[in-house]
Amino acid sequence: MNPLAFSTLGTPGAPVAEVVRIAAEHGCAGVELRCADGEIIAPDTPAAGLRAVARAFAAADIEIVAVCSYTRVARPDGDPVAEVLRHVEIAETLGARYVRVFGGVEGQSDPASAAAKRLAEVAAQLPDNGVDVLLETHDVFLTGQAVAAVLSGIGSERVGALWDVVNPWRAGEAPARTADALAPHLRHVQIKDAASPADLAPVLPGHGAVGVPAVLAELDRIGYTGYLALEWERAWYPDAPPVGAALAAFREVLGR
Repeated sequence: MNPLAFSTLGTPGAPVAEVVRIAAEHGCAGVELRCADGEIIAPDTPAAGLRAVARAFAAADIEIVAVCSYTRVARPDGDPVAEVLRHVEIAETLGARYVRVFGGVEGQSDPASAAAKRLAEVAAQLPDNGVDVLLETHDVFLTGQAVAAVLSGIGSERVGALWDVVNPWRAGEAPARTADALAPHLRHVQIKDAASPADLAPVLPGHGAVGVPAVLAELDRIGYTGYLALEWERAWYPDAPPVGAALAAFREVLGR
């Protein structure tokens, strides 16, 4: 049975104690922590602060599964490689196993080659610390096939895939195709639901048009055993119900 988690995207600005309480009340073994200003962790959080966060979650027996960065590895400006490696350092201090990254920006020339080059550079510099980097189905790489095309050119087990189930769906990729494309690379899955590809406001899991049960069936078919993480986007949609209501629906659609 896949362990459950949720993203702090659903608890914007909440302190550690509140996130711990929600996880315990809803049977979540893990959390994803957004790495952003105003959240529990940010890119400039000092090591002592990170260690305090790690201790608080460890005391509650809740795993910090992923550090969710907002780095777009293929973007043409800045130093995305250094940014990713900084997030890897943060994840190591927290005891997290993954760092989430995004792809590129719309209108960019050949983002797949740029992403593969940058992620290969990251892979070559990763310390032996148990932290892997995951490219999410997002932005210019909405589909499983697009993410798999980038990852297949890297050849490192330290760089894998994160399946955000809404994005391949809104791009028209069937769950079976996404699952088949990502199967060799898949480490983590974010579950959410929406009313239509044109309306991505949060809908309680199982109550929208994404077809969450079909996604779950495909994950079973490919033998996925990792976390299922609710991504409830209350940070972007503050009028959405509290994350507790979404977690209750999440458990219901999972039959738990």
